[in-house]
Amino acid sequence: MRGLDIIAASKSGTGKTVAYVLPILNKLQKIVKDENKVVRGLVIVPTIELCDQVTKTFMEYGKHLDIRVAKVQGGTPKSIQIERLKKGADIVVATPGRLQDFINDKKINLENVNTIVLDEADTMLELGFVNEIKAILNGCGKPRQIIMCSATISQNIKRLAKEFLREPAIVEVSNRRDLVNAISHKAYKIDKKRKEELVIKLVNDLKIKQLILFTNTKESANKVFEYLKNSNIRTAIIHGDRTRGERAKALSLLKAEKTQVLVATDIAARGVDIQELPFVMNFEIPEKTDDYTHRVGRTGRANHKGMVISLLTIHDYNRFSQIEKDLRMNVKREIYEGFELTDKQPRQKRPVKKTLREKKGYIDYDKKRKFTYAAQKKKRDEKKADRDRRKANEKKK
Repeated sequence: MRGLDIIAASKSGTGKTVAYVLPILNKLQKIVKDENKVVRGLVIVPTIELCDQVTKTFMEYGKHLDIRVAKVQGGTPKSIQIERLKKGADIVVATPGRLQDFINDKKINLENVNTIVLDEADTMLELGFVNEIKAILNGCGKPRQIIMCSATISQNIKRLAKEFLREPAIVEVSNRRDLVNAISHKAYKIDKKRKEELVIKLVNDLKIKQLILFTNTKESANKVFEYLKNSNIRTAIIHGDRTRGERAKALSLLKAEKTQVLVATDIAARGVDIQELPFVMNFEIPEKTDDYTHRVGRTGRANHKGMVISLLTIHDYNRFSQIEKDLRMNVKREIYEGFELTDKQPRQKRPVKKTLREKKGYIDYDKKRKFTYAAQKKKRDEKKADRDRRKANEKKK
């Protein structure tokens, strides 16, 4: 409200969208005019789904105000969006690629924009939109207020903030551990060739009506989708190769419980809001801890209960352990009945028991390690010297 630049971080499902929508509406209602509409507020988001969701929020909370909102996004004909802009808009919600196209074609004027929001900023930077975002920000008027929202604050966000924000206020409501601790987690060790089979078993045994199942690639998503569909599980799919209409239909089917499983790549982890979604499944473990956090954020929203199930093959153990370490959680690895392991398991390090003196802190671990190493080296050297002496004696004989 004071016009400060902001870096805002809060876990998924806590209401970040409303936190910037309400102040923007409050600010604009005092200055907008019925005639000669110009764009004063700009919200940039990474995905079509989040663009729809943010626009809907503006429309709902501003329904009694004379404030017009327009969408600029991929998946919809440009002509329709250009016609909407010509009629006048106070706020534009946009994906960076399409917005950059409109700027280049001089179809939109951002000189009067005084409030800019980068929602899910870390995602846009990870998706490679950094140049588009820089060009858009340089095309907006000054002075302006910039708000960067995300579930996590990454190094990329800090670098962008350093370039464009003026002494930003950093508002970090919660860290990523708060999110995962509010949700129950299960991890099942499974042979790679039986993963799809276990998914069907869990869907049936847990009587799952709504589940988002995450894969790392579009190819894997397609494969799982076909398997589940052929096994009479009501299944839908969304990923980058699906059209806007197909993705919107898949989400609406899941929300209406006409679909049991929505197979998705990480594009669905960003901005998809399904009230009281009970289950999320990691069919494949993501490469990054932040991706895991965003996936988990689809369930347990607004303090509702949620469960995350992760399927672990032998290739996932180390990556999942790193995620546990980053989030300071400990998930018991279980084997589901009837799915006993046949894949060769990696050797586990045996924990070394500490002596009572070590537990009480009487022994310096660094010194102990150095001492142990020195003793082992001395022993090796003595054995080598003994062998050399024996060889020398044999030559003399």
